[in-house]
Amino acid sequence: MKKSDTEKIINILKQTYPDAKCSLNFSTPFELVVAVMLSAQCTDERVNLTTPALFERCKTIEDFANIDITELEEIIHPCGFYRNKAKNIKSCANQILTTFGGKVPNTMEELLQLDGVGRKSANVILLEVFGIANGIAVDTHCKRISNRIGLSSENDPSKIEQDLLKQIDKQYLKDVNHLFIWHGRYTCISRNPKCNECTIKSFCHNSKYL
Repeated sequence: MKKSDTEKIINILKQTYPDAKCSLNFSTPFELVVAVMLSAQCTDERVNLTTPALFERCKTIEDFANIDITELEEIIHPCGFYRNKAKNIKSCANQILTTFGGKVPNTMEELLQLDGVGRKSANVILLEVFGIANGIAVDTHCKRISNRIGLSSENDPSKIEQDLLKQIDKQYLKDVNHLFIWHGRYTCISRNPKCNECTIKSFCHNSKYL
């Protein structure tokens, strides 16, 4: 796809979803780290129903590092995969305290050192906490849209991200991270996509969805 077409797609989606933003609720950098971890294989809506009690119980990174893991598992149980997530949350909190002086790091290289934080999560943290948009968080929505409209034919998120970065100017990266999620959530859904309502259907390269 031409860069000019990609730019048109982004501008159309900006008009379609003028309120597109991060859907996870948080008030501190580490709260977002935790929320992003919990969102794996879980909806943002469910995460937002779970985190109020968690953030009330754990107000500091030290609280997350010291909370009994069984108690943590019980609180985050509704988000699924709670044992592994609880383990990563506690380990990540300890890493930040011991390695990064108690502050969430602000580089991709450092974030990837944290347990439970992959490239997608790191991109979200960099954008939402530090306003840094050097990459694209390729979640299930971004992957689906990229494949359907012909921005990438890859399945691996890291390869999809590289394909997108070649076609999208840096000035649009912040917008893309939100717009693709909202478009995938509300229009280009997994089953029975709402193609008749899609504002970018003229750019779709996959006719079976039209």
